[in-house]
Amino acid sequence: MILLSFDIEEFDMPFEYGRTISFADQLSISTEGTEQILSLLKQHNICATFYCTANYALNKPDIIAKIVANGHEIASHGYYHSNFKVEHLRQSKEALEQLTQKKVLGYRMARMMPVDEKEIFEAGYTYNSSINPTWLPGRYNNFKKPRTWFYQNQVLQLPSSVSPVIRFPLFWLTFHNLPFRLIKWLCNQTYKKDGYLNLYFHPWEFTNLNQPERFNFPKHVVKNTGQAFVNRISTFIIWAKSKNYPFGTTQNFIKKINR
Repeated sequence: MILLSFDIEEFDMPFEYGRTISFADQLSISTEGTEQILSLLKQHNICATFYCTANYALNKPDIIAKIVANGHEIASHGYYHSNFKVEHLRQSKEALEQLTQKKVLGYRMARMMPVDEKEIFEAGYTYNSSINPTWLPGRYNNFKKPRTWFYQNQVLQLPSSVSPVIRFPLFWLTFHNLPFRLIKWLCNQTYKKDGYLNLYFHPWEFTNLNQPERFNFPKHVVKNTGQAFVNRISTFIIWAKSKNYPFGTTQNFIKKINR
């Protein structure tokens, strides 16, 4: 099964590159990208998991309602994207459940940073997808973490997919920068080895980020953004379907492995 997931947050990345951006623009850009994603998923008749911050969800309840109405899963991405307190684990879950009237089972920490698994369990989550089991300079070194799903402190850990042996990350930057033939080869090798793929993206990737004066992002971030990325993910979905690889939400996947 291929698990497509999208981290829906207030778009605060410009701050990391010395630019300011209003909260209204943060919401607007994330919403524009989310609408693109929803249209793409509807076109291909597949469901995905949306990890949402409570801050975004409470400001855009109409978008959250649309995600749910389209049959997708809502999970938690914390309360705020750039501010974390332990109490936010439970608070974000409760806020999302109140908005959606559905149980929120999953959590993903902002920027894939470490989070205490005991606190995850005590907050009531069933699974955590906050590990990228590779080395990302300046962020984390998770080479010693398991590469595929495992249980820790009664919580299912679902790491982002990386290739076997060399642990090449199959995350959003990979899909922007590698030749598509290589992306397909890496994904195919990983799927054959693991039986699934856990891939994550963000809504702002589906908008035009190639605005240097506004965002100051490096080339590897802005490459193939906007409509080019919509086309890339669409092509990936068509390729995966040609291989008879099914798509599903994370909840679907958990039900499958717990049979």
